Amino acid sequence: MGLVAIVTWSITAMVGIYLLYLWLSGGGLRQQATKVTRFPAALVFAHPVLAVSALGCWIAYVLTLQRFLAWLSFGVLSAAALLGFVMFTRWLGGGRHARGAEQRFPVLAVLLHGLAGVTTFVLVLLTATVATGR
Repeated sequence: MGLVAIVTWSITAMVGIYLLYLWLSGGGLRQQATKVTRFPAALVFAHPVLAVSALGCWIAYVLTLQRFLAWLSFGVLSAAALLGFVMFTRWLGGGRHARGAEQRFPVLAVLLHGLAGVTTFVLVLLTATVATGR
């Protein structure tokens, strides 16, 4: 299950990189000064930094099978997921009056990123739980 989590994590990351590219190319950073965006730069960059950090811990867990690494990965991933959920709810609240770079996000990409992220979250939780039960 640990390797399957890495695959779903990779899918999540690839779609996330695409969404970040759309946000940056749409002027997301430039819009920070004018408060046009609902996505503060700290939120946009903390989400992937936490997710990549959690992935590093997860890869270390898969290689060493140290249970604390599985739970550390889950904890950091939980923080990344919380930030992702905040961005998702802000994106949903944008509606037709949104003027920020995030309005260009394709619905399919957002849904795929979220679905793959939730799948990864569940796989990591289940794997960490099973690892503790040994």
